[in-house]
Amino acid sequence: MNAVAASAPLLEVDDLGKSFTLRRTAWDGLRGRAAPVLRAVNGVSFAVERGRTLGIVGESGCGKSTLARCLVRLLEPDNGSVRFEGVDVLRLEGAERRAFNRRVQMVFQDPYGSLNPRLSVGDCLSEALVVHDLARGPAVARRVEELLDLVHLPRDAADRYPHEFSGGQRQRIGIARALAVEPSLIIADEPVSALDVSVQAQIVNLFLELQERLGLALVFITHDLRLVRHVSHDLAVMYLGRVLETGPTERIFSAPRHPYTQALLAAAPQMTPRRRSRDEAVRGELPSPVAPPPGCAFHPRCPIAQPICRERVPALEPRGGDWPVACHLAGSGAS
Repeated sequence: MNAVAASAPLLEVDDLGKSFTLRRTAWDGLRGRAAPVLRAVNGVSFAVERGRTLGIVGESGCGKSTLARCLVRLLEPDNGSVRFEGVDVLRLEGAERRAFNRRVQMVFQDPYGSLNPRLSVGDCLSEALVVHDLARGPAVARRVEELLDLVHLPRDAADRYPHEFSGGQRQRIGIARALAVEPSLIIADEPVSALDVSVQAQIVNLFLELQERLGLALVFITHDLRLVRHVSHDLAVMYLGRVLETGPTERIFSAPRHPYTQALLAAAPQMTPRRRSRDEAVRGELPSPVAPPPGCAFHPRCPIAQPICRERVPALEPRGGDWPVACHLAGSGAS
């Protein structure tokens, strides 16, 4: 690998889009209206560096999970590109696609629904090893033991079934299954939101430990700002299918430039009572993704919106700073 390739991002996403055509209502049919279209992901671009974590944060319904599924091709995007190590993922077929599926793994939100209840933990982990021809014979059992050690589960867990474990333990099994095929990138879609608060920190710390030990890159999707600050090096803030701001996590937390990012941080729980705000952080209701507002989708809820915000969609680009933000007014002094 040459120096240019080694320094290139591991994953590059450019102008990715995914829409869903919804069923027409009887009223739509009577009026001759076309079936409504939900634009779940709309022109999303970002990059993930080797060995680093990109946190993706936003309100429920902003398109985070749809984006995650597009990255691993559980859903096929309508447009845009996904490049892994410089290769266009959306064009891969056959053996090349299986090789990509091995290198990029996903950990799902629901540890209860993502495991086959009919397979023991050992069989679940062995299946991935055998399918990808990573181990044979006695080496399979040894590798299963190594995987259980990695996620801090006892080795006798291999003989038990998913229903015998707690939610946090099941999520550890899901992480072990993802690690079984030796990926370079793990996409974690709300991996702790279904767990008790006392367990969430353990799973987040496990991700950090595995990243340091194995050199993994992570895409960590969450709505919890406290978690994303703890786990991520870089941050992408989504709203109604678009990325509104992306850059180094600590710099965005210290000086957010998009009004929506500012509102999210203002709404985050504060440990210090004196710093808690009684003001509503984001005014109004989240618009429907089926009929998003024209121009900047955030303008109906933005405290500094101007006429241009209602007319033109702002590009995601550096504006008076050194990280991209999709706001006409960023860098103008108004924000």
